[in-house]
Amino acid sequence: MSPEERYEQRLKYSKPVSDEFFNWVGRLNALPKSQLGEAVHYALAQREYLENVYLEGRLELSNNRAERSVRPFVQGRKQWLFSNTPKGAEASSVLYSIIETAKENNLHPFYYIKYLLEELPNAKTSDLEALLPWSPGLPECCRTPVNLEKPRRRKKHKGSLHKALLRLREKFCDRQDTG
Repeated sequence: MSPEERYEQRLKYSKPVSDEFFNWVGRLNALPKSQLGEAVHYALAQREYLENVYLEGRLELSNNRAERSVRPFVQGRKQWLFSNTPKGAEASSVLYSIIETAKENNLHPFYYIKYLLEELPNAKTSDLEALLPWSPGLPECCRTPVNLEKPRRRKKHKGSLHKALLRLREKFCDRQDTG
């Protein structure tokens, strides 16, 4: 649905249910220090924030999308011990931001980063707009839809990220040598 349609549907179907729930919670006579009383107080205190979704159709009902985008960072934190300096950590954060932004814009992260590494050394300040992930001027190879399905679970090996990076470097170097 468009944001406008979503907004209308929420007002039509969800808002009455929400209003009825908060009316019911407001009528409860629970003791303030009881578990029910604390739950009632929490619900009423959070009402303003919970009902933000009725202000605009583009607002999300949950934070699942944000949680999913943070998951790769949480899962890989043990493998990022090489970021033991502020510059290493900054470089990692820049790279991860580019990867997640590419995913959000339906780009293939590998080909997008490869394209950036090829184009940025010769780019002028006026050319930078054309390199952004939402730019219509990106090559078609970057626009290949990404399969974001959960990969099959593999055996974990100590240092598997390092080995994978070495294989990737070898493959990339072989392509450059032959091309």
